[in-house]
Amino acid sequence: MVSSIIARMAEIDGVTEELKATDQMQWVGLMNNYQHCAEEVVLRDVVYA
Repeated sequence: MVSSIIARMAEIDGVTEELKATDQMQWVGLMNNYQHCAEEVVLRDVVYA
């Protein structure tokens, strides 16, 4: 579930493999942010379910 949320967030923001190749630090920062947000969404889903 987390992986699909991360993929969707990256798709919406236009984060691509091209960004990964040209600006790795920005790509890593964005992906870390997406991961933390996705984990929070899943956690809230589990807690409030």
